[in-house]
Amino acid sequence: MILVQAPLAVSDPTLPEIALTVDRLTLAKRLWRSTAADGTEFGFELSAPLKSGEVFFQNANARYLVRQHPEPVVEISLALAPSAAAGIGWAIGNLHLELSAEPTRLLAPDEPAVRQLLARLQVPFTPTTAVFRPGRFARGAQPTHDLGPSHRH
Repeated sequence: MILVQAPLAVSDPTLPEIALTVDRLTLAKRLWRSTAADGTEFGFELSAPLKSGEVFFQNANARYLVRQHPEPVVEISLALAPSAAAGIGWAIGNLHLELSAEPTRLLAPDEPAVRQLLARLQVPFTPTTAVFRPGRFARGAQPTHDLGPSHRH
């Protein structure tokens, strides 16, 4: 097993990629183990969690990167008034559930509480699968920002 303590600062983009795909909750951890697509085993003792797409190991034949599994989410179109989007975000957060905002949509976990809330508010939504990164918020065409680890309730 190969021990990983941090993502690589620099990797060779000409090398083939080998993915290690994990769920969102595992990716948020600092101590975990997993196996890459080629069967190579890795142990992770990180000072900060990895982010999907980061290269964490490289040898002469390949570079290894972590990928987050898509998961069931509900998608709410942002083709509505900004005040309505703010109200939906507040209502989901008031249930202590997670939310992510992209330029054209809001994403929330596909859970019964979210579905019931959206039905009660008469907000149309579409069940789908996506890489869900709660706490990420896009502001129009500007880059997406994370709330970061300092944001606690």
